[in-house]
Amino acid sequence: MDQRNKTRDGMTTRRNFLQVGYSGLLGMGLPGLLAGRSATAAATGAIPGRAKSVIVILLSGGLGQHDSFDMKPEAPDGIRGEFKPIDTAAPGLQMCEHLPGLAARAKRLAIVRSMSHPEGNHLCAVHRILTGHASTPRGASDLDRVASRDDFPCYAAVLDSLRRRSDGIPNGVALPTRLVEGPLTWPGQDAGFLGPRHDPWQLKLDPNQAESKDDSLALPDGLDPARLHRRRHLLGQTFVVPTTGDAFADQQDAALALLCNGQVGRALNVEHEDPRLVDRYGHHSFGKSLLLARRLVEAGVPIVQASMGIVQTWDTHTDNFPRLKNDLLPPLDRAVSALLDDLDVRGLLDETLVVMLGEFGRTPRIHPLKPGDVPGRDHWPAVFPAMFAGGGVVGGQVIGKSDRLGAYPISRSFSPPDLAATIYRALGVDTGTELRDRLGRPLTLCSGEPMTSLYSTAPV
Repeated sequence: MDQRNKTRDGMTTRRNFLQVGYSGLLGMGLPGLLAGRSATAAATGAIPGRAKSVIVILLSGGLGQHDSFDMKPEAPDGIRGEFKPIDTAAPGLQMCEHLPGLAARAKRLAIVRSMSHPEGNHLCAVHRILTGHASTPRGASDLDRVASRDDFPCYAAVLDSLRRRSDGIPNGVALPTRLVEGPLTWPGQDAGFLGPRHDPWQLKLDPNQAESKDDSLALPDGLDPARLHRRRHLLGQTFVVPTTGDAFADQQDAALALLCNGQVGRALNVEHEDPRLVDRYGHHSFGKSLLLARRLVEAGVPIVQASMGIVQTWDTHTDNFPRLKNDLLPPLDRAVSALLDDLDVRGLLDETLVVMLGEFGRTPRIHPLKPGDVPGRDHWPAVFPAMFAGGGVVGGQVIGKSDRLGAYPISRSFSPPDLAATIYRALGVDTGTELRDRLGRPLTLCSGEPMTSLYSTAPV
């Protein structure tokens, strides 16, 4: 092939594709095309996915296992905590008294109690959860661990690199705000070494105002999507449009497609949503974020990351029990319960995998124990819980087990790479896919194994 018809990445240009590739597809015919896809899937070992979309609900800061889904009522003082367990709709499954909505929907949930990894630093742990990989060492301090273009890409970025689309629907949306604190930007939120063209779209909402909205898709008065599309078409006929491989051109194309399509813009406009449904989600940032997540999934976005709060919202080193009881667990319970019901009523739950977890758990021992001090729990990555629902997940079950103190797994543990493999498998992405970093070095997409126990009741 003439090298002038190739980009820097070795991909054929639009013109070359139109001249050669499209005619080749016409010559192949539909049966041949389908046969080719089947042969490719067989050769790569790709497993067809059950889910069309994945919603990752991130509890930034780390949810304590003892105070949510893995309570230890028989543990000694100083470990079991102040909350009481309650029975759920699933026989034998108990959870925190401040999660009554999820308890009532337990037959839809699979609770994993043996998630585990070795990283107790927020930034590195978030990177593990959102990519399935350890972060690249760059230094000893937190300032050296901020987001970098050497990071491994997040799930949405990988999907975008493998299934680039031009229909105006992004492959990934993150909301309500970027995980940033001062000069620190948490790694794992973008495309890393794949480059900015594959970054998920970051929705910008004020986490302190439940009714805030992102106006980035709002067109000026007098300019509608149809008119914008005509302008773009006229521009393409007047000037030479850069070929695929030009990062700016790719991002411009994606932005214009997003504006011209209008589906995502409509999904972000909740003004016409049934007020009773909005009430069920709750008039707070948790509820608004998950309502938007449902609307984005309904619009065709395959991966939505909804952070429940800003960085370290769930980092309860002090005032653990009042914060969970009054500020965190009730709105989370309400919003996630509404999300599950809403997806189910619309026929979307079976094709949407919902995953909820923090980047790690909290210490078994409560500190400090002196009278008058405010009790809290510290970082604990050795064992922590995760909740799964939808996308073919068999609900009403507990997977994995921690010891009597909730400190370490005593059954098979599951790692962030296993979480990544589960998400990729749900979307039909081959975990053995090879990516290349900025130096051209080959990297395997995922080293984990899909958590198949989520889809059956066989013992782990």
